[in-house]
Amino acid sequence: MRRRAFDLILSASALLVCAPLLIAAMIAIRLESKGPAIYRQRRVGRDGRQFDLLKLRTMVDGAERLGAGLAVNEDDSRITRVGALLRRTSLDELPNLINVLRGEMSIIGPRPTIPIQVAQYDARQRRRLEVKPGITGWAQVNGRASLPWSERIELDLHYIEHRSLTLDIAILSRTLRLVLSGEGLYKGETGGWR
Repeated sequence: MRRRAFDLILSASALLVCAPLLIAAMIAIRLESKGPAIYRQRRVGRDGRQFDLLKLRTMVDGAERLGAGLAVNEDDSRITRVGALLRRTSLDELPNLINVLRGEMSIIGPRPTIPIQVAQYDARQRRRLEVKPGITGWAQVNGRASLPWSERIELDLHYIEHRSLTLDIAILSRTLRLVLSGEGLYKGETGGWR
């Protein structure tokens, strides 16, 4: 119950503080390219329940049907100019706070993945689904998308096995540092989930 209260207080406060920034970003997205400002993608949460993850759209409308599909590289031509800034600052994740308010996500936990990834999990990797997915997590602050998928899963499992207030505070602190530096946004040579 304390974790849910923490999630509610932090997400509601962050949404209130960031509302002007969120509105400005949504206007900029719509001015630069056609399509909705909010992008929805089906993800898998706790106990395998699916939900729509909300993000600010950073690519051209319908990007998942173009080029590399769901894979995104640093110099991807589908990323808009506004989208590049939103990705670099992680502001594209702000609508995830609505997922937290709705109870689909937590502030801290493994990042939610798409159904095709979950279908490839072995029995050990399915333990990722024992907790609510998070906006940030242990894998996010220890290499993010630059790590191979198997390493990210192991880091998430480490978090699940060692969850504590101290670890959560460490993750929040490191997240702030990463957001300010913009490191680890793209998969690089060894990252990705295949």
